[in-house]
Amino acid sequence: MDKLDALVIGGGHNGLTCAAYLARAGLSVRVLERRPVVGGAAVTEEFHPGFRNSVAAYALSLLDPKIIRELELARHGLVVVERRAQNFLPTPDGSHLLTGPGRTRQSIARLNRHDGDRYDAYAAELGRIADVLRALALQPPPNVVSGWGRRGLSELLRAARLGNRLRRLDMPDRRALLDLFAKSAADYLEGWFQSEPVQALFAFDAVVGNYASPYTPGTAYVLLHHAFGEVNGRKGAWGHAIGGMGAVSESLARAARSHGAGIETGAEVREILVENGRAIGATLADGRTLRAPLVAANVNPRLLYGALVPASALPAGFARRMARWKCGSGTFRMNVALSELPSFTALPGRTVQDHHTSGIILAPSLAYMDRAWLDARTLGWSREPVVELLIPSTLDQSLAPPGGHVASLFCQHVAPVLPDGSSWDAHREAVADLMIDTVDRYAPGFRSSVVGRQVLSPLDLERVFGLTGGDIFHGAMTLDQIFSARPMLGYADYRGPVAGLYHCGAGAHPGGGVTGAPGHNAARAMIHDHHRHRWR
Repeated sequence: MDKLDALVIGGGHNGLTCAAYLARAGLSVRVLERRPVVGGAAVTEEFHPGFRNSVAAYALSLLDPKIIRELELARHGLVVVERRAQNFLPTPDGSHLLTGPGRTRQSIARLNRHDGDRYDAYAAELGRIADVLRALALQPPPNVVSGWGRRGLSELLRAARLGNRLRRLDMPDRRALLDLFAKSAADYLEGWFQSEPVQALFAFDAVVGNYASPYTPGTAYVLLHHAFGEVNGRKGAWGHAIGGMGAVSESLARAARSHGAGIETGAEVREILVENGRAIGATLADGRTLRAPLVAANVNPRLLYGALVPASALPAGFARRMARWKCGSGTFRMNVALSELPSFTALPGRTVQDHHTSGIILAPSLAYMDRAWLDARTLGWSREPVVELLIPSTLDQSLAPPGGHVASLFCQHVAPVLPDGSSWDAHREAVADLMIDTVDRYAPGFRSSVVGRQVLSPLDLERVFGLTGGDIFHGAMTLDQIFSARPMLGYADYRGPVAGLYHCGAGAHPGGGVTGAPGHNAARAMIHDHHRHRWR
């Protein structure tokens, strides 16, 4: 029976980040990953002979530069390249928007002069608010606790420091911050822009991985969440890891191992061991027991507290609330092998052009996005879905054979659980055909270029990656499940209700995306507690 300082359950990118920081601080740590490879949803796999792609997570921006720097991920093999253009939105009438440095305002102005004139002010406001969020990502939010003891005073000071930071914003930006936390994306964007395609261009970030209409209050925050990243020092940019998203996880694993962390794959955890109200290790499906005074969980909070922690160890009110933790991001994920690049009606041509390297958004208006969500709620999936198409092989030729390409299709909206009670297994292929046909409407001939495909419904995302309800964020990022309420008021400091148990996954602040921030922040809490225990 092994004894360690720390166990990390789940070898996704956040678990690996947590383990790397723990090992870097001198703790003996082991990562336990259920799948045969590390990375969780950030993995690269061959899905058709000769064709590889990022299977689930598919683009990079939110990974914190501090983590990249401190863990020396470049030295461990991580190379990130920027898109030649950021986003491309074709419309059914053949017009388009193409964004990126030096071209966004002009592209918008071609469709609508008023919106072109408004763009710089919009981008500046969003950038200033995103800077606030960026600064808070690697800090625990104020934790709401009872009483005025030492812990309560510490959290009061944390809240005061946050208030002091917000005081640096002028009054218009404070109002904008409130708008972005409370309003719908549609309300926020309609206050800036007139053109439907321009509104849709920016609204996509509010519904990606978010099972909601752009008219749902709180979706403006999800838009903001996707704006605080950067690539190679350029704020707000998106890029691709050479070798796919698996290269991110592999570099994190190398960093963790370089500091002495152990990583086991094929090591499924059956139960977290709790004795005398404290987590003291885990039992594995193969019958082994591993003991450690610190246990970090990189899993969805509902899965953690519904399946891995004994119910008898949890406060009754906490268990009831966690059973209602909202999951389900409305996501249908596909990877396709292509014999040639798509030629779009709005920008024809099958040789690589800037728009082929961008995020290609197929959703021409807020009303279109709203109908997609309503369809999914009532029928199970959108009859006219929202699709983002990425073709990473235009930037990384190692992913496909000569002449071929790979594309990621990130599709919204589908119901996590079908309203008629049927299984996603019965509808997966028909919905996949619909997604391909949707792309074909904008790029005629796309369907005939598909030579292979991989299809992941919400049920598949749960079965393969442990994403409860297919939720890519480990829980909806709604107002009641963000910041100090993630995963619950009173537990925002990465410590669970069981002593020695920590939250290091996206179910903790700052939430979803390939950020590494929850893993970094949980490791800091664990290292602090470890040293305090040793001092005592």
